Amino acid sequence: MQSKLGKPVGLLNVNIENPKFSVSQYSPSADLIHFIEHYWIVCWDLRGQEPYLQETLPHPSVHLVFERDNSRIVGVVKGRFSVLLQEQGAVFGVKFRPGAYYPFLKNSVSTITDRTVPFQDAFGMSSQALEQRIFSLESAEQMIPLVESFIRERLPEPDTNVEFINTIVQSIISDRSIVKVDDIVRRFPIHKRQFQSLFRQYVGISPKWIIQRYRLHETVERMADGDIPDWSRLALDLGYYDQAHFIKDFKSIVGKSPETYTKLLNELNSGNDH
Repeated sequence: MQSKLGKPVGLLNVNIENPKFSVSQYSPSADLIHFIEHYWIVCWDLRGQEPYLQETLPHPSVHLVFERDNSRIVGVVKGRFSVLLQEQGAVFGVKFRPGAYYPFLKNSVSTITDRTVPFQDAFGMSSQALEQRIFSLESAEQMIPLVESFIRERLPEPDTNVEFINTIVQSIISDRSIVKVDDIVRRFPIHKRQFQSLFRQYVGISPKWIIQRYRLHETVERMADGDIPDWSRLALDLGYYDQAHFIKDFKSIVGKSPETYTKLLNELNSGNDH
């Protein structure tokens, strides 16, 4: 049985006391760990309420998303990912490990970056029957075996590059001193140009983007926990030349300046639900 994982990373504008949706994550079966990071399910019931725009910071992962009449493959999203939740619904997703969708696609993953591929185009079949079976079930724990069976029928051979890429990604996540591509190249036996080409082909995004996004994830999580960093110091720690460049990047991805986003979090979690 799959184990339930901790809280997701990267959710923006979340009202902790009055969330508009629920999200849960589950680990994959042992034989699928090479390809799949986890499963996720989002459920909401906003009947009689205003629609809610949920925004998420992107990860360097491709997702297989099951949704009634809208199942699809979602490539890596460079900006923040936004979805309008309204009425009542549920979405079940498969988050592939960075680089792990390449063996399925058999083409450069950069071809689907910032793109959505309809289920029919990705798998050559209608998603309708599978959607009906998935959403007739009452829980994610019941849905997972059905989805895993679908994936196993299409499982490619393991690819050693996937493990290598994920070793690098884990280093980026855990080692805060990695703030530029040269920091990685010094740690791993790979030339810079080869390294960048590998990530473009397998992950669909540049290593520099991945470094900056994970540092931004960490910053946003700290802010959500009430920890307001020293912005000038943080900018330097993240490899920016100055605070202004960091603020510009933060605003382009999160949609608000660090100061404005801090105020929004305070309002959301002090009983003022905007």
